[in-house]
Amino acid sequence: MNTEEIRAVLTICLLAAYADGDKHDREREQIRQVAQGLAQDQQVNLPGLYQEVLMRRIQLADVVPRLSSSEARQLAYEMAVCVCEADGQTSAAEQAFLARLREALGQAPAEFAAQADALATAPLGAPSAALPEAAAAGQAAPHPAAVDALPGTAAQRRPGTLPAAEMDRKILNAAMLNGAIELLPENLSTLAIIPLQMRLVYQIGQSYGYELDSGHIKDLLATLGVGLTSQYLEQAGRKLLGGLLGKVGGGLLGGLGRQAVSSGMSFAATYALGHVANQYYAGGRTLGTQMLRDAYQHVMADGRQLQAQYLPQMQEMARGLNTARIVQMVRGG
Repeated sequence: MNTEEIRAVLTICLLAAYADGDKHDREREQIRQVAQGLAQDQQVNLPGLYQEVLMRRIQLADVVPRLSSSEARQLAYEMAVCVCEADGQTSAAEQAFLARLREALGQAPAEFAAQADALATAPLGAPSAALPEAAAAGQAAPHPAAVDALPGTAAQRRPGTLPAAEMDRKILNAAMLNGAIELLPENLSTLAIIPLQMRLVYQIGQSYGYELDSGHIKDLLATLGVGLTSQYLEQAGRKLLGGLLGKVGGGLLGGLGRQAVSSGMSFAATYALGHVANQYYAGGRTLGTQMLRDAYQHVMADGRQLQAQYLPQMQEMARGLNTARIVQMVRGG
């Protein structure tokens, strides 16, 4: 794809993110930060695109004609579907936007949308599928010092059903799996990262006797500063700007090395989310908002450092994954 097509795809993603007009100020700020963070390509100028969308200076009809290839049009549709599905539900306004996009692109209602919906709405309590070999063999990473510094002695914390070392290993395996998934070129694979993160939190809460629903977990993620829509936008944007989607990057084997930084984000975010959630539920859900956010950012930094250590295993895992396998894992098959 050329630069103009990349700009058009990213603009459609931003239009999809604001299609329902119901973004909380916090989520708007996170999307703005994503645009700033992906601003390394001056030709694309993602912060400028963000402002055009936010100020409603650009519409779908202005963008679609810039997608000259069938590959770019398909990619734009798939990414827009994933953006709308990222928070686990597609509103009526988002459905209407996707219908207009399909019509403008000449895309028939695709199986892709149904698959994306099945991923985004997978039940939290579905049984965990067996992990690929590299993840199952993973050794527990060092327990983050930032989490140990949270208030409450071990004696005051609720006992869980898993020993501490086993919980650490569970969190590491989940982080490695999500890092491996982000190495894959397919959009549908990337969408699986958020449901798997939510399931990890669900299972951690369950181990301390809490039966959580998706609303509670989304609230916790928002408290930590993890936006669902913005997280998918960042994952997909890094891939797209790195030229790693589909044929552009030579497929999976051609993109593994260059995708290392992007996978580090998903690895670190899942690693931090797991450890902070573990201490939150172990402590009886008494930690304050700022304390949770600070701990999450500190453990994210630990996760970024650990990512290089586990990158070879994530690359090995990625070679054994495909979209069908990932859909099966998320749905508990």
